[in-house]
Amino acid sequence: MSAETPAAAAPGQFTRRRLQFRAWRGTRPFWAGLMVMLGGFLILYFPYAHLQLGHLTMTMGTPGGSGSLIIGVLLIVIGISLWFQQHIRVFGGVAAILLALVSIPMSNIGGFIVGFLSSMIGGAMAVAWSPGAPPQAQPPAEAAPGEGGAPQTAPLPEQDMDMFGENDLSGTNPANGANGRHSAG
Repeated sequence: MSAETPAAAAPGQFTRRRLQFRAWRGTRPFWAGLMVMLGGFLILYFPYAHLQLGHLTMTMGTPGGSGSLIIGVLLIVIGISLWFQQHIRVFGGVAAILLALVSIPMSNIGGFIVGFLSSMIGGAMAVAWSPGAPPQAQPPAEAAPGEGGAPQTAPLPEQDMDMFGENDLSGTNPANGANGRHSAG
């Protein structure tokens, strides 16, 4: 390196893509969708898995194979939908929870409990997720050179007092002429 090499070079392609992915991931229920897809894959996989022990092949053929296929594919589709259509997060989360519950009797105890738990946690995360508020622009601080720059307090709104000098926040006290439901006649 020489003295003319810039100290802070522009970020590379990998760093830029990673930051773009991080920004994209932050605007949607990413982890919820990932957990739902993982649970769907596990529920889908086990009834069709083949275990090789030497020359012996064991098949996990169960009557719930078609139910596992339907439930697993639906969970994977819900997980992808949570990524790309975040406005369906409540519907997708509730549907994932219901499908995970149905997978217990239908497909090998919900993918041997692991797929069931993954789908349940992902569905709960989808229901609980809410989009963050965009950051508000802060106005620049306007302090005179001689002032310390301390923040000023906003004036308090006027509060209605009843005839006893107490705050009445209902707006229906006789002192302000709004009798409303508290009037006797």
